Amino acid sequence: MSVTVRRLEVMEGNERKTAHGEEAGAEAWQRLSAYAYLSAPERLEYVAVMRVFCGTLLADLSVPDLLAKLAETDGPGAALDAETLTRRLEELVRWGSLLRSTHTVRATSIAEYQRSRSRYQLSKLGERVQRDADEVLAGADAAREVSSELLALVDRGLREIAAMAEAPGGADPQQALERISTLFVQFAEFAESVRDFYAYLGQVLARYDLDSAEYQGFKELLLDYVEAITEDVSFRAPRIAAHLDSVWPHLPALLARIDAHAAGIGALADGLPETRVQRSRGRDRADWEGLREWFTVTGGHSSQVDQLRDATLRALQSLLANAKRMLRSASGEMSRRKDLLRLAAWFDAAEPEEAHDLAVAAFGLYGARHLGVAPDPDRSVPAYVSWWTGPVVEVPVALRERGSRVPRGRAAAAEDHSAQKRRLVEQARQQAEARQAAADELRSASGRFEQVRLSAPAMRLLLELLTTALGNAQLHKDAHDFLLDGAQAADEDLGIRLTAWRTPGRSMVLKSVDGDLTADDLTVAVDSASGPAVGEASA
Repeated sequence: MSVTVRRLEVMEGNERKTAHGEEAGAEAWQRLSAYAYLSAPERLEYVAVMRVFCGTLLADLSVPDLLAKLAETDGPGAALDAETLTRRLEELVRWGSLLRSTHTVRATSIAEYQRSRSRYQLSKLGERVQRDADEVLAGADAAREVSSELLALVDRGLREIAAMAEAPGGADPQQALERISTLFVQFAEFAESVRDFYAYLGQVLARYDLDSAEYQGFKELLLDYVEAITEDVSFRAPRIAAHLDSVWPHLPALLARIDAHAAGIGALADGLPETRVQRSRGRDRADWEGLREWFTVTGGHSSQVDQLRDATLRALQSLLANAKRMLRSASGEMSRRKDLLRLAAWFDAAEPEEAHDLAVAAFGLYGARHLGVAPDPDRSVPAYVSWWTGPVVEVPVALRERGSRVPRGRAAAAEDHSAQKRRLVEQARQQAEARQAAADELRSASGRFEQVRLSAPAMRLLLELLTTALGNAQLHKDAHDFLLDGAQAADEDLGIRLTAWRTPGRSMVLKSVDGDLTADDLTVAVDSASGPAVGEASA
């Protein structure tokens, strides 16, 4: 008996699931029926009627009211009569876009009652469908600008919410509600603008009829604007993900605290369980999960940021494909697909006898009427020989099968740069030896620069160190004069250090094969970098 009862329970459960599935399917069908008037033959008249209803709030309109308003618009519905308009309204009621009004009708005559008894008002679903339709009609093909500045505001808002949630005593519910509402409005606007822009970009790059001017404009758009968007999102995404990780442990308590402070229309669902309530964005945990999935990888699915990078890469590939097509067109290798389709249509409509003549005229192909042997490869054919009687010409496989005249063959071998590398290493070694010799020459000539003549490499190294030392110096002024403090420069690789200090009234002459340099009121000394620095007392 227990087995039978359990079987009956399973059957009842399956029936409930089936009934629930049928009910959900019927509800979805009813909701989708609200779009039916947009595909009806009289769609322009239906749209004009729905726009009149969307221009009012909590208003019920009768047929005479609608006729008067449609006549003012002077649109597609202005020519409707009362009988036709009534049929249109009844269809909209059947599709769920309009509702019959339940307001009490007060009439002073039977004629007035007959005119006013049928009143209609807008349903929530119908208003949503018409609003979306107007948005599509207003900017379906327009390039929408991405509101990238909102991403910085989302970053800032999440940082403030995280700080409020982690503060002692918790967040103030009113301030938290304001921050969350603002955050989700900004994020929704940013995400919607990204989707619209990339949909437009994909539509444009899918075209194969771009001319050079259009291609240039879209190339600049893709390389500059899209790159800026991707870089901004890549920069902000890790910071936003970190703020979300900080908020996540405090999120249940934060949402409960906000609900206790401002229940809003959510209390309606508690009193009427059969009523569905759509909370404002950010009040439910599902909204936060959607925000988190946009910036982080959750559940094995890639984030929207990763998908944005992939979409940018695909856009670049499409741009490259268009560039190749334009290059082939410029070199005379443009696809003949359109011509071949026209020729195929001619073949399809031709009679058998006409088809043979068409093939001969189009391709110059004739049936074989003779057998022959291969011609002599060394035989030269004069220019006046007709192709009809001349030898057979060998057609390359690439040209015969793909129509490509680009020569193909084995890939080129990788170039060997070992000799160049050895030459560069030897050149670098010689330069290092020359600088080391110049450093040794400066150390040996220190203190007697006016008595020796330096070589050109030594003079260049001395001037390099002197310029660095004067740049490192600090100027100190007193009542009568000024001093240089810390005028030193060192090269650890060469093991050399230069020290300079000011000596009023003394001039120093540096001689070299390239010329002489006179330094007024300055003394220079060169010593080893590992030894103590030469001070002014050693001058």
